Amino acid sequence: MGGVSTQFPPLLPPEDQHPHTAAPPAEKRSNKLALLPLIFLIYFEVAGGPYGVEAAVGAAGPLFAILGFLIFPFIWSIPEALITAELATAFPGNGGFVIWAHKAFGPFWGSMMGSWKLLSGVINLASYPALFVDYIKLVFPVVSSGVPRFVAVLFSTLFLSFLNYTGLTVVGYTAVCLGLISLSPFLVLSLISIPKIDPRRWLSLGQKGLGKNWRLFFNTLFWNLNFWDNASTLAGEVEQPQITFPRALFSAGILACLGYLIPLLAATGATPLDQTKWADGYFADLASIIAGPWLKVWVEFGALLSVIGLYEAQLSSCAYQILGMADLAVVPRAFGQRSKWFDTPWVGIMLSTLVALCVSCLEFSDIISCVNFLYSLGMLLEFASFLRLRQSMAGVERPYKVPAGMRGLVVMCLVPSVFLVYVLAVGNGTVYLVSSLLTAAGVVWYFLMNFCRSRMLVEFDGDDDDPFLHLN
Repeated sequence: MGGVSTQFPPLLPPEDQHPHTAAPPAEKRSNKLALLPLIFLIYFEVAGGPYGVEAAVGAAGPLFAILGFLIFPFIWSIPEALITAELATAFPGNGGFVIWAHKAFGPFWGSMMGSWKLLSGVINLASYPALFVDYIKLVFPVVSSGVPRFVAVLFSTLFLSFLNYTGLTVVGYTAVCLGLISLSPFLVLSLISIPKIDPRRWLSLGQKGLGKNWRLFFNTLFWNLNFWDNASTLAGEVEQPQITFPRALFSAGILACLGYLIPLLAATGATPLDQTKWADGYFADLASIIAGPWLKVWVEFGALLSVIGLYEAQLSSCAYQILGMADLAVVPRAFGQRSKWFDTPWVGIMLSTLVALCVSCLEFSDIISCVNFLYSLGMLLEFASFLRLRQSMAGVERPYKVPAGMRGLVVMCLVPSVFLVYVLAVGNGTVYLVSSLLTAAGVVWYFLMNFCRSRMLVEFDGDDDDPFLHLN
């Protein structure tokens, strides 16, 4: 469905929005994000530290793991970050990729983009409180299972969500502190490893007799290097987004890649390979082997802080996406209400938190598989939207523009799209069933909102004027 329909009007400039969802004037805003906190919010959207990369070594051996984290950013991360930089600066409103699909293909596909990305975001969000409790149980074993575990997940979710409610400035600078502290043990680990490194260990293809688990290998790479576009939903909250976003994406990209590669090179080069032990959490054991138990405790503490940062960044993205969807009239006006005290989208935070609590009862592996599937559908639509907007809205001013013509852009999008198709193809029956039901729910939601709007059963924001159509 191309073009712009009057059924779901596009995003309005802040001064024309309804007061419930409108952003206050810039001089009165306390939550405008500066460059440094945005860098660390993007970093936590994507990485959060080398926790979780161990499975790549266990699946394919040191050489393929190192090559994967060297090459995959060029295949996947850089194209996604470049697209985000261009479109977030051309259409700097809350909602990010929802706006892009809406502008490119019309309100139906904008709504579907919102459904896929929001569902993948809140499902992903559900995994972090469970991981948080998994670390807490090392100190308090009582929360390992049963009712105590449920209560611990509940209260940790509510506590982490309240921190988000206090505002993006608080969340952003909290992310800076969490990022620096959670990376510090790996800096120490890497320095202590230097005298022990044998470069020949980096060339190992794995232990004899152990096959390659390519599905786990690629899922690990994908899981640790995606979600670059999530911060685009915060574009309306960023100081000078046309300048700040490209700088933040570039800086976060360098930080994420080095944060993966340096500890991976240090750990694989400094210790004999026991591939069967390379699974999630093994970095803590390696820290004990290389430096002693004190560093193991530091790594585990860093992992706990990293989970907090991941949750805060993901929740911010989901909440402001809902705010942007309210601006676009994809969801009712009430969904875009802001807090009077902190100017945060409290309805978006509350809805995301409630869905995350409901999903937290699922197995972690099922959560990850559903997230990857829904996210892949959204990314295919995002690549298509980028190409369509470059062609159909070439006159829109782009403060940052990917330096390539249409043929080059098609190639840039085609390579990661092939990988997305692979991710979709390797899903199991449960993933296909759940993802199909959630996609069907997204379609029903679109037509239900259309019906409610036509009958004036619910209030929506927006009107027929679209400021982005007149930019040049």
